[in-house]
Amino acid sequence: MTRSVVVVGAGPVGCLAALALHREGWAVTVYETRTDMRLPENKSQLVQRSINLAMSSRGITALRAIDNIIADKFLQTAIPMHGRMIHPVNGKEQSQPYDVNGQWINSIDRALLNEDLLNELTAKSIPVKFHHKLLHANFEGKHLTFRDSACEKDATVPYDLCIGADGAYSAVRRQLMRVVRMDYQQEFIPHEYIELRVAPGIGPDGSTHYQLHPNHLHIWPRHSFMLIALPNKDKSFTSTLFAPTSEFEKLKDANEFIDWFRSHFPDALNLIGESRLIEDYKRNPRSPLIHIKARPYHYKDSVVILGDAAHAMVPFYGQGLNCGLEDVRVLDILLQKHAVDPAKSVPQGTMDDSLVSALREYTDSRHEDLNAICDLAMANYEEMRHAVTTPLYKLRKRVDGLLSRLTPFTAFEAFIPRLKQETFLPTPRGWLALYTMVTFRPDISYAEVKRKARRQDTFINNVAWSGLMFVLGTGSLFAGLRFWRRLRG
Repeated sequence: MTRSVVVVGAGPVGCLAALALHREGWAVTVYETRTDMRLPENKSQLVQRSINLAMSSRGITALRAIDNIIADKFLQTAIPMHGRMIHPVNGKEQSQPYDVNGQWINSIDRALLNEDLLNELTAKSIPVKFHHKLLHANFEGKHLTFRDSACEKDATVPYDLCIGADGAYSAVRRQLMRVVRMDYQQEFIPHEYIELRVAPGIGPDGSTHYQLHPNHLHIWPRHSFMLIALPNKDKSFTSTLFAPTSEFEKLKDANEFIDWFRSHFPDALNLIGESRLIEDYKRNPRSPLIHIKARPYHYKDSVVILGDAAHAMVPFYGQGLNCGLEDVRVLDILLQKHAVDPAKSVPQGTMDDSLVSALREYTDSRHEDLNAICDLAMANYEEMRHAVTTPLYKLRKRVDGLLSRLTPFTAFEAFIPRLKQETFLPTPRGWLALYTMVTFRPDISYAEVKRKARRQDTFINNVAWSGLMFVLGTGSLFAGLRFWRRLRG
Protein backbone atom coordinates (compact mmCIF):
# COMPACT_ATOMS: atom_id res chain seq x y z
CA MET A 1 0.00 0.00 0.00
CA THR A 2 1.33 3.43 -0.94
CA ARG A 3 2.28 5.55 2.05
CA SER A 4 0.90 9.06 2.47
CA VAL A 5 2.57 12.47 2.62
CA VAL A 6 0.89 15.58 3.95
CA VAL A 7 2.49 18.81 2.71
CA VAL A 8 1.54 21.83 4.81
CA GLY A 9 1.84 24.97 2.69
CA ALA A 10 0.95 25.46 -0.99
CA GLY A 11 3.59 28.04 -1.84
CA PRO A 12 6.26 27.32 -4.49
CA VAL A 13 8.37 25.18 -2.11
CA GLY A 14 5.42 23.14 -0.88
CA CYS A 15 4.13 22.62 -4.42
CA LEU A 16 7.52 21.46 -5.72
CA ALA A 17 7.91 19.11 -2.73
CA ALA A 18 4.49 17.65 -3.49
CA LEU A 19 5.43 17.11 -7.14
CA ALA A 20 8.75 15.48 -6.20
CA LEU A 21 7.18 13.05 -3.73
CA HIS A 22 4.30 12.26 -6.08
CA ARG A 23 6.85 11.40 -8.77
CA GLU A 24 8.53 8.96 -6.36
CA GLY A 25 5.23 7.18 -5.73
CA TRP A 26 3.91 8.72 -2.50
CA ALA A 27 0.22 9.54 -2.06
CA VAL A 28 0.41 13.30 -1.55
CA THR A 29 -2.14 15.78 -0.19
CA VAL A 30 -1.41 19.50 0.24
CA TYR A 31 -3.05 21.66 2.93
CA GLU A 32 -3.06 25.46 2.76
CA THR A 33 -4.39 28.03 5.24
CA ARG A 34 -5.19 30.64 2.60
CA THR A 35 -7.74 30.64 -0.19
CA ASP A 36 -6.94 29.54 -3.73
CA MET A 37 -4.82 32.34 -5.20
CA ARG A 38 -5.97 31.40 -8.71
CA LEU A 39 -9.50 32.64 -8.06
CA PRO A 40 -10.19 36.08 -9.61
CA GLU A 41 -11.45 37.56 -6.34
CA ASN A 42 -8.10 36.83 -4.64
CA LYS A 43 -5.73 38.32 -7.23
CA SER A 44 -6.02 41.92 -5.98
CA GLN A 45 -4.57 40.89 -2.62
CA LEU A 46 -1.39 39.48 -4.20
CA VAL A 47 -0.05 42.89 -5.27
CA GLN A 48 0.27 43.98 -1.65
CA ARG A 49 2.11 41.05 -0.16
CA SER A 50 5.12 39.79 -2.10
CA ILE A 51 8.47 41.01 -3.34
CA ASN A 52 9.09 40.12 -6.98
CA LEU A 53 11.33 37.10 -7.29
CA ALA A 54 14.79 36.81 -8.81
CA MET A 55 15.21 33.21 -9.94
CA SER A 56 18.77 32.05 -10.58
CA SER A 57 20.57 28.82 -11.40
CA ARG A 58 19.88 27.08 -8.06
CA GLY A 59 16.13 27.45 -8.45
CA ILE A 60 16.19 26.47 -12.13
CA THR A 61 18.36 23.44 -11.34
CA ALA A 62 15.89 22.33 -8.66
CA LEU A 63 12.96 22.68 -11.07
CA ARG A 64 14.81 20.71 -13.75
CA ALA A 65 15.77 18.01 -11.24
CA ILE A 66 12.09 17.45 -10.44
CA ASP A 67 10.39 18.19 -13.78
CA ASN A 68 11.95 19.59 -16.95
CA ILE A 69 8.58 20.64 -18.35
CA ILE A 70 7.92 22.89 -15.34
CA ALA A 71 11.33 24.50 -15.77
CA ASP A 72 10.65 25.15 -19.46
CA LYS A 73 7.32 26.80 -18.63
CA PHE A 74 9.01 29.01 -16.06
CA LEU A 75 11.70 30.17 -18.47
CA GLN A 76 9.03 31.21 -20.98
CA THR A 77 7.56 33.66 -18.47
CA ALA A 78 10.86 34.94 -17.03
CA ILE A 79 12.65 38.16 -17.97
CA PRO A 80 16.47 37.95 -18.05
CA MET A 81 18.34 40.53 -15.97
CA HIS A 82 21.98 40.72 -17.02
CA GLY A 83 23.12 43.09 -14.29
CA ARG A 84 22.33 45.88 -11.88
CA MET A 85 21.48 49.35 -13.13
CA ILE A 86 22.62 51.81 -10.46
CA HIS A 87 20.70 55.09 -10.18
CA PRO A 88 22.68 57.71 -8.20
CA VAL A 89 20.99 60.86 -6.93
CA ASN A 90 22.42 62.79 -9.88
CA GLY A 91 20.46 60.50 -12.22
CA LYS A 92 23.46 59.21 -14.20
CA GLU A 93 22.82 55.48 -14.65
CA GLN A 94 25.61 52.94 -14.28
CA SER A 95 25.30 49.36 -15.53
CA GLN A 96 27.11 46.65 -13.50
CA PRO A 97 27.00 43.18 -15.15
CA TYR A 98 26.44 40.28 -12.79
CA ASP A 99 29.06 38.03 -14.33
CA VAL A 100 32.10 38.32 -16.58
CA ASN A 101 30.74 35.44 -18.70
CA GLY A 102 27.40 37.10 -19.38
CA GLN A 103 25.25 34.94 -17.09
CA TRP A 104 21.97 36.39 -15.85
CA ILE A 105 19.24 36.04 -13.28
CA ASN A 106 15.52 36.02 -14.06
CA SER A 107 12.70 38.25 -12.90
CA ILE A 108 9.53 36.28 -12.20
CA ASP A 109 6.13 37.16 -10.81
CA ARG A 110 5.78 35.14 -7.59
CA ALA A 111 2.05 34.68 -8.08
CA LEU A 112 2.53 33.48 -11.66
CA LEU A 113 5.09 30.87 -10.59
CA ASN A 114 2.90 29.71 -7.71
CA GLU A 115 -0.19 29.48 -9.95
CA ASP A 116 1.72 27.42 -12.52
CA LEU A 117 2.87 24.98 -9.82
CA LEU A 118 -0.66 24.71 -8.41
CA ASN A 119 -1.92 23.96 -11.90
CA GLU A 120 0.67 21.16 -12.15
CA LEU A 121 -0.70 19.67 -8.92
CA THR A 122 -4.21 19.80 -10.35
CA ALA A 123 -3.06 18.21 -13.61
CA LYS A 124 -1.50 15.33 -11.66
CA SER A 125 -4.61 14.90 -9.48
CA ILE A 126 -2.77 15.87 -6.30
CA PRO A 127 -5.43 17.16 -3.87
CA VAL A 128 -4.97 20.69 -2.49
CA LYS A 129 -7.21 21.58 0.44
CA PHE A 130 -7.47 25.34 0.90
CA HIS A 131 -8.83 27.12 4.00
CA HIS A 132 -7.20 24.45 6.21
CA LYS A 133 -5.26 25.80 9.18
CA LEU A 134 -3.03 23.47 11.19
CA LEU A 135 -4.14 23.44 14.83
CA HIS A 136 -2.22 20.54 16.33
CA ALA A 137 0.32 17.91 15.34
CA ASN A 138 0.96 14.53 16.96
CA PHE A 139 4.31 13.60 15.45
CA GLU A 140 4.54 10.38 17.46
CA GLY A 141 1.13 9.09 16.43
CA LYS A 142 1.46 10.69 12.98
CA HIS A 143 -1.75 12.63 12.67
CA LEU A 144 -2.52 16.33 12.15
CA THR A 145 -5.58 18.34 13.13
CA PHE A 146 -6.78 21.05 10.75
CA ARG A 147 -9.54 23.64 11.01
CA ASP A 148 -11.50 24.07 7.78
CA SER A 149 -12.35 27.78 7.94
CA ALA A 150 -14.88 27.44 5.11
CA CYS A 151 -17.19 25.34 7.29
CA GLU A 152 -15.62 25.88 10.75
CA LYS A 153 -15.07 22.16 11.27
CA ASP A 154 -11.99 20.31 12.51
CA ALA A 155 -10.53 17.24 10.82
CA THR A 156 -7.83 14.83 11.98
CA VAL A 157 -5.62 13.56 9.16
CA PRO A 158 -3.27 10.55 9.45
CA TYR A 159 0.00 10.53 7.50
CA ASP A 160 3.30 8.68 7.08
CA LEU A 161 5.48 11.74 6.39
CA CYS A 162 4.74 15.42 7.00
CA ILE A 163 6.48 18.17 5.02
CA GLY A 164 6.30 21.62 6.65
CA ALA A 165 6.61 24.27 3.95
CA ASP A 166 4.32 26.85 5.50
CA GLY A 167 6.59 29.88 5.58
CA ALA A 168 8.39 32.04 8.10
CA TYR A 169 5.53 31.89 10.63
CA SER A 170 5.32 28.12 10.27
CA ALA A 171 2.73 26.27 12.35
CA VAL A 172 4.57 23.00 11.66
CA ARG A 173 7.78 24.44 13.11
CA ARG A 174 5.94 25.61 16.23
CA GLN A 175 4.55 22.11 16.71
CA LEU A 176 7.97 20.60 16.03
CA MET A 177 9.51 22.73 18.79
CA ARG A 178 7.27 20.92 21.28
CA VAL A 179 8.93 17.54 20.65
CA VAL A 180 12.58 18.37 19.84
CA ARG A 181 15.20 20.53 21.51
CA MET A 182 15.31 23.02 18.70
CA ASP A 183 17.98 25.71 18.58
CA TYR A 184 15.96 28.63 17.28
CA GLN A 185 16.86 32.21 16.45
CA GLN A 186 14.42 34.82 15.15
CA GLU A 187 15.31 38.41 14.42
CA PHE A 188 13.28 41.22 12.92
CA ILE A 189 15.86 43.50 11.36
CA PRO A 190 15.23 47.24 11.95
CA HIS A 191 14.12 47.76 8.34
CA GLU A 192 10.80 47.41 6.54
CA TYR A 193 9.61 47.51 2.96
CA ILE A 194 6.74 48.93 0.91
CA GLU A 195 5.67 47.60 -2.48
CA LEU A 196 5.38 50.22 -5.26
CA ARG A 197 4.81 49.96 -9.00
CA VAL A 198 6.20 51.62 -12.11
CA ALA A 199 3.43 51.43 -14.72
CA PRO A 200 4.18 50.84 -18.41
CA GLY A 201 4.85 53.93 -20.48
CA ILE A 202 2.23 54.90 -23.05
CA GLY A 203 3.35 55.98 -26.53
CA PRO A 204 1.60 58.53 -28.80
CA ASP A 205 -0.16 55.69 -30.61
CA GLY A 206 -1.34 54.11 -27.35
CA SER A 207 1.24 51.31 -27.37
CA THR A 208 2.98 50.41 -24.12
CA HIS A 209 6.71 50.28 -23.41
CA TYR A 210 9.13 49.81 -20.51
CA GLN A 211 10.07 53.07 -18.82
CA LEU A 212 13.39 51.57 -17.73
CA HIS A 213 15.76 49.11 -19.35
CA PRO A 214 13.96 45.75 -18.92
CA ASN A 215 17.03 43.53 -18.67
CA HIS A 216 18.42 44.96 -15.44
CA LEU A 217 17.62 44.89 -11.76
CA HIS A 218 17.38 48.62 -11.02
CA ILE A 219 18.76 49.93 -7.72
CA TRP A 220 18.64 53.40 -6.21
CA PRO A 221 21.19 53.02 -3.36
CA ARG A 222 20.98 55.69 -0.65
CA HIS A 223 23.32 54.41 2.09
CA SER A 224 20.83 53.51 4.83
CA PHE A 225 17.94 52.73 2.47
CA MET A 226 17.29 51.85 -1.15
CA LEU A 227 14.70 51.42 -3.88
CA ILE A 228 14.75 48.51 -6.34
CA ALA A 229 12.69 47.67 -9.44
CA LEU A 230 12.28 44.36 -11.31
CA PRO A 231 10.65 44.05 -14.75
CA ASN A 232 7.34 42.31 -15.46
CA LYS A 233 5.98 40.83 -18.67
CA ASP A 234 3.27 43.53 -18.92
CA LYS A 235 6.09 46.13 -19.22
CA SER A 236 5.58 47.40 -15.68
CA PHE A 237 8.13 47.15 -12.88
CA THR A 238 7.55 45.83 -9.39
CA SER A 239 9.38 48.31 -7.17
CA THR A 240 10.23 47.86 -3.50
CA LEU A 241 11.34 50.54 -1.06
CA PHE A 242 13.53 49.28 1.80
CA ALA A 243 14.27 51.67 4.67
CA PRO A 244 14.90 51.67 8.42
CA THR A 245 11.73 51.56 10.48
CA SER A 246 12.87 54.78 12.15
CA GLU A 247 12.95 56.48 8.73
CA PHE A 248 9.39 55.43 7.94
CA GLU A 249 8.23 56.54 11.39
CA LYS A 250 9.31 60.12 10.64
CA LEU A 251 6.81 60.32 7.79
CA LYS A 252 3.44 61.21 9.30
CA ASP A 253 1.30 61.31 6.16
CA ALA A 254 1.32 60.87 2.39
CA ASN A 255 2.46 64.45 1.75
CA GLU A 256 5.54 64.03 3.93
CA PHE A 257 6.25 60.72 2.19
CA ILE A 258 6.06 62.38 -1.24
CA ASP A 259 8.44 65.17 -0.16
CA TRP A 260 10.88 62.63 1.29
CA PHE A 261 10.68 60.45 -1.82
CA ARG A 262 11.21 63.43 -4.12
CA SER A 263 14.37 64.47 -2.28
CA HIS A 264 15.97 61.00 -2.50
CA PHE A 265 14.49 59.47 -5.68
CA PRO A 266 13.53 62.32 -8.01
CA ASP A 267 13.92 60.29 -11.21
CA ALA A 268 11.92 57.38 -9.77
CA LEU A 269 9.13 59.77 -8.75
CA ASN A 270 8.87 60.94 -12.36
CA LEU A 271 8.53 57.30 -13.45
CA ILE A 272 5.92 56.31 -10.85
CA GLY A 273 3.94 59.57 -10.72
CA GLU A 274 2.78 61.35 -7.58
CA SER A 275 -0.83 60.14 -7.64
CA ARG A 276 0.22 56.51 -8.14
CA LEU A 277 2.86 56.77 -5.42
CA ILE A 278 0.34 58.18 -2.93
CA GLU A 279 -2.09 55.39 -3.83
CA ASP A 280 0.54 52.67 -3.25
CA TYR A 281 1.71 54.29 -0.02
CA LYS A 282 -1.82 54.35 1.41
CA ARG A 283 -2.87 50.92 0.14
CA ASN A 284 0.20 48.74 0.54
CA PRO A 285 1.26 47.90 4.10
CA ARG A 286 4.70 48.39 5.54
CA SER A 287 6.01 44.87 5.91
CA PRO A 288 8.71 43.53 8.27
CA LEU A 289 11.88 41.68 7.30
CA ILE A 290 12.55 38.56 9.35
CA HIS A 291 15.64 36.41 9.75
CA ILE A 292 15.22 32.86 11.14
CA LYS A 293 17.66 30.06 11.89
CA ALA A 294 16.70 26.70 13.38
CA ARG A 295 18.01 23.20 14.03
CA PRO A 296 17.06 20.35 13.72
CA TYR A 297 14.74 20.39 10.74
CA HIS A 298 13.23 16.96 11.35
CA TYR A 299 11.84 14.59 13.95
CA LYS A 300 12.49 10.85 13.58
CA ASP A 301 10.77 9.57 10.41
CA SER A 302 7.75 11.79 10.94
CA VAL A 303 8.32 15.38 9.79
CA VAL A 304 10.77 17.73 8.09
CA ILE A 305 10.56 21.50 7.50
CA LEU A 306 11.72 23.19 4.28
CA GLY A 307 12.02 26.70 2.86
CA ASP A 308 11.21 29.71 5.02
CA ALA A 309 9.79 27.41 7.70
CA ALA A 310 13.39 26.31 8.33
CA HIS A 311 15.45 29.34 7.29
CA ALA A 312 13.67 32.60 6.55
CA MET A 313 16.18 35.12 5.23
CA VAL A 314 16.17 38.74 4.16
CA PRO A 315 15.70 39.12 0.37
CA PHE A 316 18.90 40.94 -0.48
CA TYR A 317 20.71 38.08 -2.21
CA GLY A 318 17.62 36.95 -4.10
CA GLN A 319 18.14 33.46 -2.71
CA GLY A 320 15.10 32.86 -0.50
CA LEU A 321 13.07 31.04 -3.13
CA ASN A 322 16.13 29.56 -4.85
CA CYS A 323 17.29 28.11 -1.54
CA GLY A 324 13.83 26.74 -0.73
CA LEU A 325 13.57 24.99 -4.09
CA GLU A 326 17.10 23.65 -3.58
CA ASP A 327 15.90 22.21 -0.25
CA VAL A 328 13.44 20.10 -2.23
CA ARG A 329 16.15 18.88 -4.62
CA VAL A 330 18.48 17.96 -1.76
CA LEU A 331 15.74 16.13 0.18
CA ASP A 332 14.66 14.26 -2.95
CA ILE A 333 18.22 13.05 -3.56
CA LEU A 334 18.66 11.94 0.06
CA LEU A 335 15.40 9.97 0.00
CA GLN A 336 16.69 8.15 -3.07
CA LYS A 337 20.17 7.71 -1.59
CA HIS A 338 18.74 5.97 1.48
CA ALA A 339 16.35 3.89 -0.64
CA VAL A 340 13.22 5.18 1.07
CA ASP A 341 10.36 3.10 -0.37
CA PRO A 342 6.90 4.74 -0.41
CA ALA A 343 5.32 1.29 -0.74
CA LYS A 344 7.12 -0.19 2.27
CA SER A 345 4.86 -1.43 5.06
CA VAL A 346 5.93 0.02 8.40
CA PRO A 347 4.19 -1.60 11.41
CA GLN A 348 2.45 0.83 13.73
CA GLY A 349 4.68 1.94 16.58
CA THR A 350 7.91 1.33 14.63
CA MET A 351 10.05 3.60 12.49
CA ASP A 352 11.30 3.41 8.94
CA ASP A 353 15.05 3.34 9.54
CA SER A 354 15.86 4.41 5.98
CA LEU A 355 13.59 7.44 6.29
CA VAL A 356 15.09 8.31 9.69
CA SER A 357 18.56 8.21 8.13
CA ALA A 358 17.52 10.38 5.16
CA LEU A 359 15.93 13.07 7.33
CA ARG A 360 18.84 13.02 9.79
CA GLU A 361 21.33 13.51 6.94
CA TYR A 362 19.17 16.34 5.62
CA THR A 363 19.44 18.20 8.94
CA ASP A 364 23.15 17.42 9.41
CA SER A 365 24.24 18.30 5.87
CA ARG A 366 21.95 21.24 5.21
CA HIS A 367 22.30 23.22 8.44
CA GLU A 368 25.68 24.84 7.69
CA ASP A 369 24.53 25.74 4.17
CA LEU A 370 21.38 27.45 5.39
CA ASN A 371 23.17 29.46 8.06
CA ALA A 372 25.73 30.52 5.47
CA ILE A 373 23.19 31.91 3.00
CA CYS A 374 21.25 33.66 5.77
CA ASP A 375 24.46 35.46 6.78
CA LEU A 376 25.41 36.25 3.18
CA ALA A 377 21.95 37.72 2.53
CA MET A 378 22.32 40.11 5.45
CA ALA A 379 25.78 41.16 4.29
CA ASN A 380 24.55 41.83 0.75
CA TYR A 381 22.12 44.50 1.98
CA GLU A 382 25.09 46.72 2.85
CA GLU A 383 26.50 46.11 -0.63
CA MET A 384 23.26 46.92 -2.45
CA ARG A 385 22.28 50.06 -0.53
CA HIS A 386 25.75 51.60 -0.22
CA ALA A 387 28.87 49.69 -1.35
CA VAL A 388 27.88 49.50 -5.05
CA THR A 389 28.57 53.24 -5.32
CA THR A 390 32.04 53.21 -3.73
CA PRO A 391 35.37 53.20 -5.64
CA LEU A 392 36.70 50.33 -3.49
CA TYR A 393 33.74 48.11 -4.45
CA LYS A 394 34.23 48.88 -8.13
CA LEU A 395 37.96 48.13 -7.84
CA ARG A 396 37.25 44.78 -6.17
CA LYS A 397 34.74 43.92 -8.91
CA ARG A 398 37.42 44.61 -11.54
CA VAL A 399 39.93 42.42 -9.68
CA ASP A 400 37.34 39.65 -9.39
CA GLY A 401 36.60 39.94 -13.09
CA LEU A 402 40.27 39.83 -14.05
CA LEU A 403 41.02 36.77 -11.91
CA SER A 404 37.77 35.03 -12.94
CA ARG A 405 38.80 35.23 -16.59
CA LEU A 406 41.79 33.03 -15.74
CA THR A 407 39.38 30.26 -14.65
CA PRO A 408 37.71 28.14 -17.39
CA PHE A 409 34.00 28.94 -17.63
CA THR A 410 31.35 26.27 -17.14
CA ALA A 411 27.66 27.11 -17.60
CA PHE A 412 25.45 25.87 -14.77
CA GLU A 413 23.38 23.73 -17.17
CA ALA A 414 26.39 21.40 -17.48
CA PHE A 415 26.04 20.41 -13.82
CA ILE A 416 22.32 19.57 -13.90
CA PRO A 417 22.61 15.87 -14.88
CA ARG A 418 24.88 15.15 -11.90
CA LEU A 419 22.84 17.39 -9.57
CA LYS A 420 19.83 15.15 -10.19
CA GLN A 421 21.78 12.43 -8.38
CA GLU A 422 24.21 14.27 -6.08
CA THR A 423 23.49 17.07 -3.63
CA PHE A 424 26.67 19.02 -4.46
CA LEU A 425 29.94 18.44 -6.31
CA PRO A 426 33.60 18.79 -5.22
CA THR A 427 34.81 22.37 -4.84
CA PRO A 428 36.18 23.62 -8.17
CA ARG A 429 39.66 25.03 -8.59
CA GLY A 430 40.37 28.55 -9.75
CA TRP A 431 38.96 31.95 -8.91
CA LEU A 432 35.21 32.50 -8.68
CA ALA A 433 33.62 35.74 -7.51
CA LEU A 434 31.35 35.43 -4.48
CA TYR A 435 28.23 36.55 -6.36
CA THR A 436 28.98 34.07 -9.16
CA MET A 437 29.28 31.19 -6.71
CA VAL A 438 26.06 32.04 -4.87
CA THR A 439 23.99 32.77 -7.94
CA PHE A 440 25.40 30.79 -10.87
CA ARG A 441 27.07 27.71 -9.35
CA PRO A 442 24.45 25.31 -7.94
CA ASP A 443 27.15 22.64 -7.74
CA ILE A 444 28.78 24.49 -4.81
CA SER A 445 27.02 24.41 -1.44
CA TYR A 446 26.41 27.74 0.30
CA ALA A 447 28.76 26.76 3.13
CA GLU A 448 31.56 25.99 0.68
CA VAL A 449 30.84 29.25 -1.15
CA LYS A 450 31.42 31.12 2.10
CA ARG A 451 34.65 29.21 2.83
CA LYS A 452 36.06 29.70 -0.67
CA ALA A 453 35.16 33.40 -0.64
CA ARG A 454 36.95 33.80 2.70
CA ARG A 455 40.11 32.15 1.28
CA GLN A 456 39.99 34.46 -1.74
CA ASP A 457 39.50 37.52 0.50
CA THR A 458 42.55 36.49 2.53
CA PHE A 459 44.59 36.21 -0.68
CA ILE A 460 43.45 39.65 -1.88
CA ASN A 461 44.19 41.23 1.50
CA ASN A 462 47.64 39.65 1.66
CA VAL A 463 48.47 40.89 -1.83
CA ALA A 464 47.21 44.37 -0.97
CA TRP A 465 49.27 44.54 2.23
CA SER A 466 52.34 43.18 0.44
CA GLY A 467 51.95 45.84 -2.23
CA LEU A 468 51.53 48.55 0.38
CA MET A 469 54.59 47.36 2.27
CA PHE A 470 56.56 47.28 -0.99
CA VAL A 471 55.53 50.86 -1.82
CA LEU A 472 56.33 52.07 1.70
CA GLY A 473 59.61 50.17 1.77
CA THR A 474 60.67 51.48 -1.63
CA GLY A 475 59.73 55.02 -0.60
CA SER A 476 61.72 54.69 2.62
CA LEU A 477 64.72 53.39 0.69
CA PHE A 478 64.74 56.33 -1.71
CA ALA A 479 64.21 58.80 1.12
CA GLY A 480 67.15 57.25 2.99
CA LEU A 481 69.38 57.49 -0.08
CA ARG A 482 68.51 61.15 -0.59
CA PHE A 483 69.23 61.88 3.07
CA TRP A 484 72.60 60.06 2.85
CA ARG A 485 73.57 62.06 -0.23
CA ARG A 486 72.77 65.30 1.52
CA LEU A 487 74.91 64.28 4.48
CA ARG A 488 77.83 63.43 2.20
CA GLY A 489 77.36 66.62 0.25
